[in-house]
Amino acid sequence: MKVTMKVLNWLLYQTHRWLGVVLGLFMFIWLLTGLVIMYSAPTTQNRTQQLAYGETLAPHGGWLSLGEVWRASSEQRKLAAMARKPKQEPSETHGHPESADHRKASPLPDAIADARLVRLAGEPIWLIEDVKGLRFALSVIDGTIRETSPDQAVGIAEKWFQAHEGKDQSDIRYVETVEYPIILRNRDNLRPFHRIEANDHTELLISSRTGEILHASTRWQRAFYWAGNWLHTFKPLDSLGFGHIRHEVQTWAGLTAAIATLSGLIIGWLRWRPGFAGKPTYSQGRTQPYREFWFKWHFWAGLIGGSFALSWAASGFIETNPWKWFSPANYSREELSRYLGSELPAAMSDWRPSELPFTENSVDIVEIVWTRLGGEAVLQAYTRDGQRLPLSPVGVSSRLSETALSDAVKRLAGDHRVSGQTLINEYDSYYYPRHNQGVNEKPLPVIRAEFNDDAGTLVYLDPQDGRLLNKLDRSRRVFRWLYSALHHWDFGWLYYRPLWDLWMLVWVSLGLVLGASSVVIGWKRLKRTFMPKKRKVGNRSAINELATETGN
Repeated sequence: MKVTMKVLNWLLYQTHRWLGVVLGLFMFIWLLTGLVIMYSAPTTQNRTQQLAYGETLAPHGGWLSLGEVWRASSEQRKLAAMARKPKQEPSETHGHPESADHRKASPLPDAIADARLVRLAGEPIWLIEDVKGLRFALSVIDGTIRETSPDQAVGIAEKWFQAHEGKDQSDIRYVETVEYPIILRNRDNLRPFHRIEANDHTELLISSRTGEILHASTRWQRAFYWAGNWLHTFKPLDSLGFGHIRHEVQTWAGLTAAIATLSGLIIGWLRWRPGFAGKPTYSQGRTQPYREFWFKWHFWAGLIGGSFALSWAASGFIETNPWKWFSPANYSREELSRYLGSELPAAMSDWRPSELPFTENSVDIVEIVWTRLGGEAVLQAYTRDGQRLPLSPVGVSSRLSETALSDAVKRLAGDHRVSGQTLINEYDSYYYPRHNQGVNEKPLPVIRAEFNDDAGTLVYLDPQDGRLLNKLDRSRRVFRWLYSALHHWDFGWLYYRPLWDLWMLVWVSLGLVLGASSVVIGWKRLKRTFMPKKRKVGNRSAINELATETGN
């Protein structure tokens, strides 16, 4: 038994020592880049920003209806779909796409999922997404597909800059067209992208398929991205041509970091003999086990902040969805098609844009949106400041009926029973905005529907327009607590700022001390191992230091 414990003790110290040597610098950089991410402004344009930077719509008679442009573009859309060969996008949390076999077994109809009427560089455009996930920009004038050229992208950028920063045309230039910009994630159905730059180095990425501005950043914001997200998520591997193994590298790095941190925690608690009121509990009158400066900082930073370092390492491992432990985060295209229904309501197809029932001085409409469920549809106008104003042309209600919502949820549930539907007016633990989101990204109130299936599925949807906002089965709810709660600390009273900032800064700071001391100690260990110095016989100081470090 004593021999076994001695072997286990040796293995514990050796595991922590050499994993620390390998991962000390990695852990320090990981925590430092995480701190940068905390205070980096998001560069991907969210819904609120897209509305704020949109062009005034001002529709008038003569524009084609949604049904007319959809029918007129039929052949063009078929050719475009064949050329694009779209693939299902992975989720933000490394969800796994629906298999090709499943898509082949369940062919999806040629149907509209949602449609937005906007102006791009002065031209009125229907931006349409179909149930297969394909995105199209269709002219409201003649119904043809509009692909945004570099010159048109410059025109769109001019409108964006002139409205908010007062730049003139000479300040703005086209730089290049890129397929997969590193700084933009999960936008495969909108590629390629035109990169437009102003003289002050403000940069825009504009989709060539729809003309939407998806990314806007200053030089400082991009610097924060490279110093934060790019390093934190192992993006250098993409730049070096190893993007295909990045997910696996993240998975194993997170797991190894968690093991190294856990072994350090165990060692720290085994070695700590608290000396209350300054009472010495170690040799030479010491109250802690180490004499050397970096070892002392490493011991105390690990003992106090090690649990939080472990939570970040373990949740970073969980975030990669290792070996598909958790179900996909997003609903499939087949589920979306079933939820929406195959019918395109006549009012949605036939309505022609014309003068809006609002005076120009009272509201600034930048977008009109059609959404549908089953045989019902709603039409809403969005203002520059994010307000939703219902439009009610003949045959269209200001919001979806309870029957349409209930039937759509039943279609989504499939063979399972819907065990409950609740209208909630406050955010809960599974539906809430992140710190950089607002009501346009996470509206209230919402309907929370519960399915009586084996997975215990919860679905959140917007009762006003029927949009699916979130889907979580039991697996994804576990993921929420193992990843987001332990990585972002976004629950309970910790969610609210500035308390959240104080909490995170304290523990990240301890983690940085732990990482920095690991680097120094690891370097010393490598030097001692591979460049040993001759020691005089009887040099008790060196012997004692080594014994203290190893725990003997």
